[in-house]
Amino acid sequence: MASKRPIGYKCRIASVLLLLLASIAALVAVAVIQDKWKFTQYSIQYGIVIDSGSSRSNMYLYEWPGEKQNETGVVTEVLNCRVSGTPISEMKVDPQQDAKSWIGFQACIDNVTKAIPAEKHKNTPLFLGATAGMRLLHEKDENRSNEILESLKEYLSSLPFNFQNASIISGQEEGLYGWVTANYLMGNLLEKNLWNRYIHPEGAKTVGSMDLGGASTQIAFEIQDELQGPDYKHVKLYGYPYNVYTHSFLCYGKNEAEKIILDKIIQGAYDPTNIANPCYPEGFNITITASSIYDTECTKKPEGYSPDQKFFMVGTADSEMCRSIVKSIFDFKTCSSSHCSFNGVEQPPVTGDFKAYAGFFYTARALLMNGTSDLDQFNASVSKLCHTPWTELRKEKYWISEKYLKTYCYGGHYVFSLLADGYKFDKETWKNIYFEEKIKKTSIGWSLGYMLSMSNMVPSEVKEIPPLTDPVFAGLIFLFSALTIITVVLVFIIFIRTCY
Repeated sequence: MASKRPIGYKCRIASVLLLLLASIAALVAVAVIQDKWKFTQYSIQYGIVIDSGSSRSNMYLYEWPGEKQNETGVVTEVLNCRVSGTPISEMKVDPQQDAKSWIGFQACIDNVTKAIPAEKHKNTPLFLGATAGMRLLHEKDENRSNEILESLKEYLSSLPFNFQNASIISGQEEGLYGWVTANYLMGNLLEKNLWNRYIHPEGAKTVGSMDLGGASTQIAFEIQDELQGPDYKHVKLYGYPYNVYTHSFLCYGKNEAEKIILDKIIQGAYDPTNIANPCYPEGFNITITASSIYDTECTKKPEGYSPDQKFFMVGTADSEMCRSIVKSIFDFKTCSSSHCSFNGVEQPPVTGDFKAYAGFFYTARALLMNGTSDLDQFNASVSKLCHTPWTELRKEKYWISEKYLKTYCYGGHYVFSLLADGYKFDKETWKNIYFEEKIKKTSIGWSLGYMLSMSNMVPSEVKEIPPLTDPVFAGLIFLFSALTIITVVLVFIIFIRTCY
C-alpha cells in the first residue's frame, strides 16, 4: 500500500495542475474573445433629394446601410413625392401661386417625415438641386433666382433634418448623375453574389443615358480613352474608376425647343391672326400669347414685341415641313473636332446600349415606340401621327392630355432629329436605344446618382457589439477566476501534505 501512495499523490497533483491551467486558459480566452471578436452593426441611413426641374419639383427619399461598399452607399429609393404647384423658377411672381407651391412642399415633407424614424431626423441630409429652369432664370434675372434659392434655404433649414444645400446644379452634373443612376439600377456598378455580398460585376458593361427635360437635354456615356476636355469626367464609384463623356444642351429641352420652333413659324407668317402651323394636326387651332413664347432666354424677342400680343395658329399637318423647321434649329455643319453632335460640340461616336428617359420616353410612348425600336419604324410612326386628324388623334390617344398631345408631331420629329442627326445614331446603333421611364420600378433621373455620390460624404453610424453580453461575460470571468483560485488552494494543500 505504501508503494502506491506516491503514485496516487502524483495523479492528484497532475489533475489539479491540469485544472489550474485549463482555468487560466479559459479566463484568458473569455477576455480575448470579448475584446477581439466584436462585430459591427451599421444602422440604416437616410437622405432626401429634391429635384426642382423646369416643370415641377419631385422629392425623393433614399436609404442605405451604414456599411458602405468601397466608400459608396448601397442606396435604394423609398419614396417619390411630386410637389404640387408651380416650378420654383416661376416663384416670386404671383404670391397666390407661391402659397400653393409651399403647401405642396410641406405635404411632401410630411410624407417624408413619417417615413423616417424620429431618432434619424437630425442626421438625415437634405439637398435641393435646381436644374435647367433655374439655370435659365439665373441668366435672365439673377436677383429673382437668388431670392428664390434664399427662400428655399430658409424653409428647408427650418425642418428637422440636416439641411445641406439648395443650389443650381450644372448641366454636366445632371447628365453625369443620370448616367450613374441608370447604371446603378442596371446592376452594372454593383451586384450581390451567392454569399449575399456586394461585388463589382465581372465584365459588366455600362449603358449610356439620355435625358430630355423641359429646358435642357443631356447625353452621357462611358468612353475607354483618357480624353481631356470640359465634357470628359473621371469618376470613381465602388472603388472603380470610369471615364464618362457628358454634355448638356440648354434651351434644347422639349418645352424650350418648341418655343424656338413656334418663333420660326411666326417669323415666316404674314398674318398673326391666321398662322399655318405644320406641326399641329389638322382640325386643331389655338390662340397663343407672345409672352408664352418669348419670355425666356431661349428665344429672341422680335422687333416691336408686346407680351400680350395674340397669335392664332391653325394646324396644317405637314409632316415634312414640320421636320424641316425642326432640323433648322440645329447647326449640324460647324465642327472643329473629328466628331461633333451639333452646334460645334465635340462628341465621341456613340457606342453600346443607351437608356433614353424622361421626355424621350414620353414621346416614344405617344408613338407606341417605347422600349426598343427600328429607326425607320420610329420615323414612320412620327409621320403617321402628324397626318392623323385632331378628332381621330384624341380618340386614339385618349390617355394623353390634350395639352401634351398637340405637341407630339413636333416632339417626334425633334427626338428623331436630335438622336439621328445630332447624336449620330444610325440604323444599327438606333436598335441599342431603350426608351424607358423606370428601371426595376425606380425612376431614372439625376437625383439617385447624386445621392450615391453624396453618400460618400455621409459618415456611417457604427455600433460595436461584443460577442457576449455584459452579464454573461461577468459570470464567466467570475466562474473561471473562482475555479483558478480553488485549484491554487488545492495545489497548496497537496504540496503541504506531501511534506509530512
